[in-house]
Amino acid sequence: MEKLVITGPTPLRGHVKISGAKNAAVAIIPATILINGVCTIENLPNISDVKSYCEILENLGVKIKWINKHTIQVDSRHITSSFAPLDLTRKFRASYYLIGSLLGRCGHAEVGLPGGCNLGPRPIDQHIKGFEALGATVTVSNGNITATCDKLRANSIYFDMVSVGATMNTILASVLAEGTTTIDNAAKEPHIVDLANFLNTMGADIRGAGTDVIKINGVKELKGNATYSIVPDQIEAGTFMLAAIASKGDITVENCITKHLEPVIAKVLEIGGNVEANGDHARVWWSKRTSKANIKTLPYPGFPTDLQSQMGVCLSMSSGTSIINESIWESRFQYAQELNKMGANITISGKTAVFEGVEYLYGAPVTATDLRAGAALIMAGISANGVTEVFNLHHIDRGYENIEEKFRSLGAKIERQKVEE
Repeated sequence: MEKLVITGPTPLRGHVKISGAKNAAVAIIPATILINGVCTIENLPNISDVKSYCEILENLGVKIKWINKHTIQVDSRHITSSFAPLDLTRKFRASYYLIGSLLGRCGHAEVGLPGGCNLGPRPIDQHIKGFEALGATVTVSNGNITATCDKLRANSIYFDMVSVGATMNTILASVLAEGTTTIDNAAKEPHIVDLANFLNTMGADIRGAGTDVIKINGVKELKGNATYSIVPDQIEAGTFMLAAIASKGDITVENCITKHLEPVIAKVLEIGGNVEANGDHARVWWSKRTSKANIKTLPYPGFPTDLQSQMGVCLSMSSGTSIINESIWESRFQYAQELNKMGANITISGKTAVFEGVEYLYGAPVTATDLRAGAALIMAGISANGVTEVFNLHHIDRGYENIEEKFRSLGAKIERQKVEE
């Protein structure tokens, strides 16, 4: 067991390079199951979710060769199993993408229920709706999801709600299906576009990714024999942008796509921060105490739920009363009681949090309740007076590569230490 020990306050200054997108990587890696050939994936984030996925694929008979810590070569020609056990899948949420990939390639998938952060109920009913529309039979029992079909056939599918996971899983299942599948009310996140671009590079025919209507013309085979580089991580980029504001610093975020960050940039400007966006990099800096704002999380291109807690750190030290309405996940405000331990004044009522801004935070022992909350607490520790200890680092390591090294390169006083049992 480990903890991060942070001594603040430190205004963060300098340049930071953003890694490949976690949310794209955890869909593209299982997508390689669909390829009857060899492919190379570059710009992978070196995080525990990626390593867990590679372990699962190797258990299925996929051969994975690490070229370097950000590049793998994947050979999916000789898959030997369509079963992914619970002890592996429960380590992270995105393990459910195995269902669509295995169903599309093998006509059968038995996958342990996914794990990941505890953000409240996260049903997979829309995933199942997509699979069944394509002709699969799906059952959930004894901790496993089993999907089978004689032959997947294209269909028109309308999702009852916008779901990133269901959109991507249905794309995976329909790539090799016979005919043209249409997904209405599809999610539009950048990592959905990245998944479609990857599959198209390998021989798929997917059109409309990034809009609310996606059409997949089924092909007989994906042959691979190509190299693909994963898109930069918009959430990591947003985290460092907000860290610049919280810490009263000046950071240039490199290797990002500023178009993906427009809702975050808009809110940074609204509260009084400064941003210079230049396509593939952005400078963000603090010049005065920030002011209040109201925020509602929404599917892309709205303000992302994955940056809600980081924005909450900024608002906790802004002047006036701010309100955040969380419309995606029920339990995303668990970090608020940890920030309150550090002197914040946050009141929670259901899916709404009210932030009465304080002038400063102070160090305290806090626990990362989920992946993004962990990043927010690191930001808070860097900005706070005194020493902060952050526990439950396994959440953070699932989605951020070398996070303490990156913050340290910006001047933060942060160390990873062993915790005595």
